[in-house]
Amino acid sequence: MAKFRIAVNMEFVRSADKGFEAGVKIAADLGYRYIEPMVHTGWELLSEVHYFHSYSMEQDNLLMKELCDAQGVKVASLSGHSPLMRPEAAVPRLTRAVELADACGARFVNTDEMVKPPWMDDAFAHEVMRYTLTRAAQCAARHKVWLCLEPHGIYTRSSAGLLRIVRLVDSPWIQVNWDTGNAYLAGVEDPYEGLANVRDFVYHVHAKDISMQHSASERGKVTGTPVGCACGDGVVDWQRVFGILAPLDREIFFSVECGTIDQAARSLAFLRKEMGTYLAKE
Repeated sequence: MAKFRIAVNMEFVRSADKGFEAGVKIAADLGYRYIEPMVHTGWELLSEVHYFHSYSMEQDNLLMKELCDAQGVKVASLSGHSPLMRPEAAVPRLTRAVELADACGARFVNTDEMVKPPWMDDAFAHEVMRYTLTRAAQCAARHKVWLCLEPHGIYTRSSAGLLRIVRLVDSPWIQVNWDTGNAYLAGVEDPYEGLANVRDFVYHVHAKDISMQHSASERGKVTGTPVGCACGDGVVDWQRVFGILAPLDREIFFSVECGTIDQAARSLAFLRKEMGTYLAKE
């Protein structure tokens, strides 16, 4: 039977204009023991002045671990979202994210296909993604870090489209990060049937709930959203999600993706209660 662990994506402090180090402390104070940092290449102004939570991979790889260790928090995964159809950007970002994840003891880097350039047709786009993922998978294999693709774009909004990209490269290091909110908002298939279709490939989950208001305004009109509401406040049937994943023989991180500190606190309390015997012991 699968065992679940709870993490929080650092997006929860974006609306509070907090930097990475402050966000780690807030997560720890809320009771989280695992986090999912967002990472970027280069130097980003708002992050450098501690108004934004994203972490620059230009810094020493071990600095992230040092900052987390100081708060008793571990890195579960990295949000390394990279445009797979732009290898000049995606290859260096994904490979550096894999190296950073390994240095921190994390085993997952999450991404999606992001935006398709208008001058690419579908065949061209998938061939370019195959190149990007081949390069990234070589690095992932050396570091034993899984690259997990999530439903978020025009191709991954369906389970079939998601699996097509996962299977572009014959590598056990390319798997699925299931985003409960994005799959629901896309509206192209029943999200629970979609999860069942990809279950054997799911190594990580973005625990994103969608409010009734959000659902009414955007379902079927978008392929994803940055954050959701507090887990338990929206439309996601969490027990059904748990039941679909339960037969898997591995630990799975549920990384909360919500928009505020209060939502992160309520999500943690909700998931701890609802997971019951599925929750791994610390």
